[in-house]
Amino acid sequence: MTIADGPDKTLPVALRTEALEQLLTERGLIDPKVMNGIITHYETNVGPLNGAKVVAKAWTDPDYRRRLLEDGTGAIKELGFSGQQGEHIVVVENTPAAHNVVVCTLCSCYPWPVLGLPPSWYKDPAYRARVVREPRTVLSEMGLDLDDDVRIVVHDSTSEVRWLVLPERPAGTEHLTEEELVPLVSQDAMVGVAKVTAP
Repeated sequence: MTIADGPDKTLPVALRTEALEQLLTERGLIDPKVMNGIITHYETNVGPLNGAKVVAKAWTDPDYRRRLLEDGTGAIKELGFSGQQGEHIVVVENTPAAHNVVVCTLCSCYPWPVLGLPPSWYKDPAYRARVVREPRTVLSEMGLDLDDDVRIVVHDSTSEVRWLVLPERPAGTEHLTEEELVPLVSQDAMVGVAKVTAP
C-alpha cells in the first residue's frame, strides 16, 4: 500500500500509525527522539496515571477527598498536576445512589493534566449526542450496566470547566495502600463510563 492509494482500513491502527511515522521520519519531517519525548510526556507527566493518583489519594485520605470535592483544581495542584486544559477542574463523586458521566457536547474538552488526551470514542459525535439523551443505554453499550434506581448525572465539559469523576472505591480493597490502588483506576472510570473493580 502507498499513501497515494489512501488508507487501508483493514490494517490495524497501530500498523498504520507506525507506517506513517516511518514515512515522516524518512522524509525528515519528524525526529523520532522528539516523538518519543512527546509520547513519554503524555504517558508519564500528563495523563490517566496522574488522575489515578488523585483518585487513590482521595480514597485513602478523607481530608484530601473533602478538598478535592470542594476545589478540584486546587487539590489536584497539591499533587503537582496542573497546566493547559486543567485550569478549572470540578470533581464529582460516584456513590451507590448516583453515577456521574462526562461528555463534551461541542467538541472534546477534557482535563489533560489528569486524564491525558481524550480517547477517540469521547470525540465521536454519536457519544457526544447520545449520552446526553440516553445515558443509561450508552453506558450499557459500553459495558456498564447500572441498576434502575441509580440516578445518572451527565456533566458537559466546556473550555471554562472540565470535569473529573471520583469513582466509587471497590469493595475488597480496604487493605490496599494508595500506591496499590493507583493501577486499578482507569481513564474510563474517571470519565464515568466504567467502574473500578477489585483485583
